[in-house]
Amino acid sequence: MSEPETPKTPEEPVASGKERRKQNTLLIAVAAAIVIILAGAGSYFLLSGQGVPGQVAGMNDSVAVYYTEYFENGTVIDSNVNATTPLVFTIGNSSVISGFQKAVIGMSVDQVKTVNLSYLQAYGAYDPGLVQTINRTGPIANTTFVPGETYNVYYRPTNSYSKVKILNVTDKTITWDANNPLVGYNLTFTIKLAGIKKA
Repeated sequence: MSEPETPKTPEEPVASGKERRKQNTLLIAVAAAIVIILAGAGSYFLLSGQGVPGQVAGMNDSVAVYYTEYFENGTVIDSNVNATTPLVFTIGNSSVISGFQKAVIGMSVDQVKTVNLSYLQAYGAYDPGLVQTINRTGPIANTTFVPGETYNVYYRPTNSYSKVKILNVTDKTITWDANNPLVGYNLTFTIKLAGIKKA
């Protein structure tokens, strides 16, 4: 910590115009650095585990979470507990399954919760309509597909990718299943809320 400055006495020389410009430039640089630090504080706050005492997550808040996902028998499916950054999402959008989002609502920073989700709250029921047989034309005409393997397929109408499991391949067609591999499963999640950024 630096010593406090000694106040100037009338006998001390007054800074010249050039020196004043240097001082002003320095002050502007310091102010800009403070603004940058404060601007970045939101992201740091969200990822650092810091929070306002008593604050809880609600609709439209951005939250950061660590989680472990299990089958009902206790087998771990997925986890980001040892990841360097948490999963960040906005409560109320469709990027995370609804049951998981509802579980986070009302949680406070550093709170840990274990929830059991029925398949309807998780990835839903199996939809036979998502099994499709398509002609091998366009971009997939010369692509090699292996039955039983999973691929990312681009959907132009929605400008998005979807994972599909190849069921059957012929010279002219491909049959794939676009159902999520976890449809129909009841799941358990252990969730730790790492940060909240209020809407």
